Parts: sequence; structure tokens; C-alpha cells
Amino acid sequence: MSRPATSATSTAASPRRLWTRARGTVLVIALVLIGGLALATVRSTGSHGALDPRSADPHGSRAVAELLKAHGVTITLVTTLGEATAATATDATLLVTTPDLLTADQQSTLHGLITNSAGRTLLIGAGATSLPTLAPDVSSATSTAVENRDPSCALPAATRAGGVDLGGERYRVDPGTTADSCYPSDGLPTLVRLPGTGTTDTVLLGSPDILHNTRLDQQGNASLALQLLGSRPHLVWYLPSLSDATADASDAGSTGDFLGLIPSGWLWATLQLALAALLAAIWRGRRLGPLVTERLPVALRASEATEGRARLYRRTNARDRAATVLRTATRTRIAPLLGVPVQEAHSSERLLPALSARLPETTADLRHLLFGPAPADDAALIRLADQLDALEREVRTS
Repeated sequence: MSRPATSATSTAASPRRLWTRARGTVLVIALVLIGGLALATVRSTGSHGALDPRSADPHGSRAVAELLKAHGVTITLVTTLGEATAATATDATLLVTTPDLLTADQQSTLHGLITNSAGRTLLIGAGATSLPTLAPDVSSATSTAVENRDPSCALPAATRAGGVDLGGERYRVDPGTTADSCYPSDGLPTLVRLPGTGTTDTVLLGSPDILHNTRLDQQGNASLALQLLGSRPHLVWYLPSLSDATADASDAGSTGDFLGLIPSGWLWATLQLALAALLAAIWRGRRLGPLVTERLPVALRASEATEGRARLYRRTNARDRAATVLRTATRTRIAPLLGVPVQEAHSSERLLPALSARLPETTADLRHLLFGPAPADDAALIRLADQLDALEREVRTS
């Protein structure tokens, strides 16, 4: 008597088997998480993102901030437009690191702040999204690679600095507009100074590379950065953030703008996790070798297996498949009795002549019986099975 249906079989997923299968993946995930936490802990004190004056990362700006402080410039770091407005004095420098990330309302507010200021506003990487509001007399052209460029202008800060690493956004200044156009690439400047009323001016910088820690000591980068940011005693360093309440979600930037606010370390960590998951999937999905037989936990009678297969065939109306199985089994069993090799048992040219020679008096259509079409209904399938049994008995007794 077989075991109850609820008993475990050899294919059941036991806790030990589940752990054996999953332990490799769990170990990889655990190592990635532990490594990420350790890296975040080690770097949490010195990493604050690109262009952050507190960051010592290659793309941070701590080095230029320290130089400015050494020259007596006070720096106020702000992350909201309200803080920038409150911190910007009458004669101060306002640095906006990513003006394209600001919403239309924020850009309008910032334009009013620039207009009413008597100091300098430095816009880093301003493009087609922000220029129409913040610098209407300038339009954006296709960007260019960052490389060492000569001033090619009369701006004192540029002539004293000499060659610097600039590129990124290129600008077109409307005809008739008074402006200093410096560090050109194919005739279009990557630095533009727009003088305003009195001592007010706006500086458009195509790329932020001269402010990065990794490039500050190259060429005239430090000289130009100190002159642009240190011309006033107070510097307001504005890093736009998602926590700014003035940002309207319905007027927010694109997905690319949102990703621009995410520190690069988090993006790399996400990429590494995705790669680890892909490698784990490939590892678990690879073929481990050929299939092996496994002893069943209970004895299964041949009649039960045959009956179960027959029920599957009947449920799917697979009479053709059932007839093929019956005919193949009969040909395989009678071929050795007729002197035909088993490997040629399914060749009508070899099997039928030998069968006719053994049973010359038979009236059955042997070709139709052993190699014929599929039965039309269940009754025809039953007749076929009976006829095959009768033929096999006749061959054995002849």
C-alpha cells in the first residue's frame, strides 16, 4: 500500500534543500550589502556629492572652498532658494551649481534676485532649460568636450588665468549685447560675462571642471576659480536639492534631472547590485550536468504508471500519441522474434517482409496495423490496442 498523498517525496522542497539551493545567492547579497555599508561608513564624513564645498571627492569642491577661505572669503552653503535669497547680501557672489534643475517658478524668482543684486551671479552649466529666463540675451549651442582652452578675450580674470580646462555648454550671444566671450570652441565661447547695472554681472560657465578637486591644480584653473568666486567678500554656494519646498512637483524636471541630484555613489551601487543579481541568475540557471535517476520513496507498479499515462493522453485527446506509443512498443518487442535488429524495428521495409514470412496466412493489413494513421476515436484506439496484442501473441506462438 502506498503512502498518503501528503507524505514528502524525493522532489519535495525540504528546508535543507532550499538552503542548499539559495545559500550562494544569500552569501553574494550579504557580501554586497556588507561592502556597501562599510563603504558608506568610511566615506560618510568626506563625501557630499559633486560641486559640494564640503566634499573631498574628485568631483567635489572642498579644495577651492579652502582656498577661498584662506583669502578671507566667507562661504555660506544653501540648498533651497529661500536660503539663497536670505543669505545673498547686496554685494555678494551667488554661485548656482545646476540652474537647469530649477523649476520655472524658481528660475523666475532667481532672475529677480539677480536683477536686484549688486554682486555677481555665477551659473554653472546653464543650458536651454534655464537660459531663456536667467540670461535672455544668450542661447545654448551644442556642448563640447572639456579640454585646455586659451582665453581669447579681454576679460581681466581670464587673461590673468591663461589656459584653463573648460568645455560643456557653448553659448551664442545675441548681436548688440555687451558681453565678454572667452575660451571659445569652434568660435563659440564656453565662458560668457554679462555686465549689469553698476557692479552687477552674470557669468555663464559651460562646465564645472575648474572647481573640481581633481583639476584645481592644473593649468590656470585655480586662478580663474578664485577670481570668479572671490571677487566679493561673501560667497553664497547654492546647491539645489529635492528638499526645496519652492519646487513644484508638477513643474519638476525630467527623469534625467532627477538622476542628476542623486550622488554618483548611489548610482554605482545600484549598478553593482543589478550586476550581482544578473550573475547570480546566470549562476543558478546554468546546467550542472546530465540528469540522474533518483530512487523513489515508494514502489510504483508498472500498471499504475501505465494507467496514469493513459489518463493523461485521454485528458488531452492525444490518440495519435497513444497510438504511436502502442505501435512503437509492439514493433520493438516483435522485431527480435522475427530476426530483425531492434534498431531497424521501425523500418517498414525490414519489418513487414519478415512478419509476412512468419505469418503468411494472416488476413490483417499489417502495414495499416503497425504503421497506419492515428485512430479517429477512442473506440478505434481500443481496437488498435487489441489487434496489436493479438498480433504479438500470434508471432510468439508461431
